[in-house]
Amino acid sequence: MELAVVVSAVAPLHAEPRVSSPQVSQRLAGERVEVLDWESDWLLVRGSDGYEGWMHSGYLQPTHASALPADARVSLGSLTRGADGVVRPLPLGAALAPDDEVLDGEVVRADELPRRFPRTPEAIASTARRYFVGASYQWGGVTPWGADCSGFTQTIFALHGVTLPRDAWQQALAGEDAGTDVMALRPADLLFFSDRPDQKVTHVGIALGDGGMAHLALGRGGYRVEKLDDLEDPYVVKLRERFLHARRYL
Repeated sequence: MELAVVVSAVAPLHAEPRVSSPQVSQRLAGERVEVLDWESDWLLVRGSDGYEGWMHSGYLQPTHASALPADARVSLGSLTRGADGVVRPLPLGAALAPDDEVLDGEVVRADELPRRFPRTPEAIASTARRYFVGASYQWGGVTPWGADCSGFTQTIFALHGVTLPRDAWQQALAGEDAGTDVMALRPADLLFFSDRPDQKVTHVGIALGDGGMAHLALGRGGYRVEKLDDLEDPYVVKLRERFLHARRYL
């Protein structure tokens, strides 16, 4: 199996081996991917979540290591300077190079992530409230620099050691049934919605408890915390009409 590591802060994953094709997801600095095929300067890669797409070789370097070392540093939103003197920002979840100097922001060692981000529903809900505030909606995005709904949920859960599939409809197939009463959902339950006649899942948000939900929504332009009992808000009314069910992962 041929492996590669992402060396750019954010590397787009495309549907086809050309830069003008749609971005379907992103990989971050330090992530390992399996190389499945290649076409000229484009590589078909698969990440740890099983999601596949085309990435330009300029974003990657070959590697023999299948995972980040325990002492690797992970950005929680930081500004770094490399050994070459180049200053670059790194988004939430990206790994620093070994010689990077932290100029601003916060980083944590990879082996300290479980302590910093415990695997509990309350901790996941707290993270969902904090790290994506101000993020814009971006199809295929997975960081606070721009994300879509399922990129947001996947990134938040990953910080807490819970691997979710990439797309909302895939996430809706995992976990356990959490019912359809939005006011009774526990923190970290995922709520699924559809705006299609066939009711295929098209949107997902993270329950915060007491009817709260955090999500990245095109209709809101990005990150928003909703109160799902606020039926004076036309957007919330529309959300409630499109709600299908919830799933529980912890």
